[in-house]
Amino acid sequence: MSLDANNPLDSSNVQPAAVHGKRVRIGFVDDFKRFFLGGLKALLPTLITISLVLWVWDLLWEHIGQYLISAIKSIWSWLSDEGLLPFQPKLYIGMYWSDDRIQTHVVGVLLAVLAVYVVGLIAGNLIGRTFWILGERMVMRIPIIRAIYPAVKQVTDFVLADRKEHFQANRVVAVQPHAGGIWSIGLVTGNGLRPLTERVGEEMITVFVPSSPTAFSGYVMVVPRSGVVELPMTVEEAMRLLVSGGVIEPSSMLKKAPSPDPEPAALLRS
Repeated sequence: MSLDANNPLDSSNVQPAAVHGKRVRIGFVDDFKRFFLGGLKALLPTLITISLVLWVWDLLWEHIGQYLISAIKSIWSWLSDEGLLPFQPKLYIGMYWSDDRIQTHVVGVLLAVLAVYVVGLIAGNLIGRTFWILGERMVMRIPIIRAIYPAVKQVTDFVLADRKEHFQANRVVAVQPHAGGIWSIGLVTGNGLRPLTERVGEEMITVFVPSSPTAFSGYVMVVPRSGVVELPMTVEEAMRLLVSGGVIEPSSMLKKAPSPDPEPAALLRS
């Protein structure tokens, strides 16, 4: 029986690359998926950042900036009518500060940022903080606002609180929340409760165990000082490790993997 070289069904015509599996042809769908995910991985952080910046921009303009621009138009018109400024018709003032102009939005957002800064400056001192508390008490007397305002305030205070200095002073430790040799990463936030320390007869510490990937939420544990292991990493490295789900490891803890020992077969051949 002779073999036909032009017969595709003849097993002798199979290419060596296909036999030995040295090269696999990738289809268009797999190739498109790979490059699309690569482009999405490269662009997604930038797109999310731009979206957040635009969201803050719209928030400042819609809730503060446009009202400040309206106040400027009203004050300009009043000063013009009173002769304190050169007379300009209201139509001209309205067109000059038109909402369709990008300059109007830029000025409005800048004034909104300045207004937020001034409010923070006033609320930061004793007199301003006193008036702010009195204002909150008056607002809390309104039934609908009283049911919504406290929860919103707790969320904003938690998100916008300055925890940088507090976290920088903390130490990163490994703690066992359960038995069985399972360890979690936590931050030492303070000394343990004195009644518990006196009852147990051992020094206790308070450890905050962040959750992943939302590292600013978690739970608090009071554990013996001898039951934790201090880790040689900073708080920022620990947060990156938790947010990434363990993918991003601290650079200070990365060790070069040892080269594998030669196989016995290779030693015999040598």
